[in-house]
Amino acid sequence: MALCRIKNPEQLKNYPPGELGKLIGLDRVPEVGHFRKKIKQIIDQNKTDQLHSQLFQKWLNQMADMFFYIDGHVRVYHGAQANLSKRFVSREKLCLSGTTEFWVNEESGLPLMVVTAELNEKLKEGIEIVIEKVKEEIAEPTDASEPRFTLIFDRESYEPKWFKHLWEAHRVAVITYRKNVKDTWEESMFNDTDLQLLNNDVTMRLCEMGTQLSEVWLREIRKLSDNGHQTAIITTHPTLSLQHIAHKMFSRWTQENYFKYMMENFDFDKMIEYGTQEIDQKRVTPNPQYRKLSNQLKKIREKKARLEARVYNKIESNPDKTIEQVKLDILSTSDLIEKINAYKQEIAVLIEQRSDKPSRISLAQMPAEQRYNKLKQESKKFKNAILMLSYRAETALYNSIKEFFKGADNNGRMLLKEIFSSEADMIPDYKKNTLTIVLHSMSTPRANEAIAKLCRFLNDTETIYPYSNLKMIFKSIAV
Repeated sequence: MALCRIKNPEQLKNYPPGELGKLIGLDRVPEVGHFRKKIKQIIDQNKTDQLHSQLFQKWLNQMADMFFYIDGHVRVYHGAQANLSKRFVSREKLCLSGTTEFWVNEESGLPLMVVTAELNEKLKEGIEIVIEKVKEEIAEPTDASEPRFTLIFDRESYEPKWFKHLWEAHRVAVITYRKNVKDTWEESMFNDTDLQLLNNDVTMRLCEMGTQLSEVWLREIRKLSDNGHQTAIITTHPTLSLQHIAHKMFSRWTQENYFKYMMENFDFDKMIEYGTQEIDQKRVTPNPQYRKLSNQLKKIREKKARLEARVYNKIESNPDKTIEQVKLDILSTSDLIEKINAYKQEIAVLIEQRSDKPSRISLAQMPAEQRYNKLKQESKKFKNAILMLSYRAETALYNSIKEFFKGADNNGRMLLKEIFSSEADMIPDYKKNTLTIVLHSMSTPRANEAIAKLCRFLNDTETIYPYSNLKMIFKSIAV
């Protein structure tokens, strides 16, 4: 269903049940209600964490280097059953109720792991959870100068002292952007550096120096753009070369592209099971009442500051004024001063109200009607595993057709989607133990030629159809 872009069980009604059933070795695909029962039977076993762990182990063994890209993705919730904490959604530029998933990808964008937050954990907390999971699979290196693995992420988790802690406690290096860069380096210090970025040879003007941030020494690399802008990168990796640091950091957009593609093609955030679960009542969260008063304080202080600026500008507009003229100006701003004094009184009242409220409380201390819960996670974890497998399978085919399909960078995945959703004949031969799949003609001769070459490539793998002894043979009817 995922590869055919059938995004939910209800869409099965729009497809011939017999044709889909043959793909999985049945006389027909299950009816929607029965399909949901089958899914429930799977997720009721509560083994999705074990499935994710085994998949991560398998994919980890295929990686050449231990560099992991991690970022959070917010699944926005518009329902009424759950009471979820709010978080900032960058693509919406709003604070909305939702659940955060922390995704771990490799450099090419292939997914490796996903961790679901229970409350309103920040990226920093998500990284710490991921580190504990990854440490179980990767042993500490014997060379003291080398990290166990390296994490690449954006500025959201910027904290130099925490970076130092990750190295000292876990032997984990980080690569990220530096925040609040106010100084500029001399342009003469930058040198042209050749590196490969996303399979393209590029030349960047780079420079490296050591820097001390919050009493922590870090390596800082800057890239000088043509317009004079300097992009600052910091890392705790002690031995990685300048070129590789820039290459790893600027490849981070593969993860953003992964999110975008999955949302557009796989209905990434769709729930397949409704309902809520309780969260451990001992969990501590920001106090909603304290946060509400703090937001009110912030808004009133901003209003007061704007009025004070107007009064100051009016008095200072002409420095050569006489004392009498200054008195007149003050009288003319008396209404503004009254408003400022009123805001001061509001601020004092809000500070008094907030003083007896803790900034963080446990869920048990929250009013019952405001207490946070969470959406059922087991079904979403299962769906995430299926989507990761589907995306990696599609990507493997995409990388294969790049060798013989001109324009694969722009149209390769479109061709694969057309193959997945087009008709085909499946012809078993139990005497020869073969299963022949005959693909029907595509929309263009160029696509048919690419499919013929793809069939030859797949036939060389001599793949056996799952749970049988039938070797799969692919053919194209157009050739």
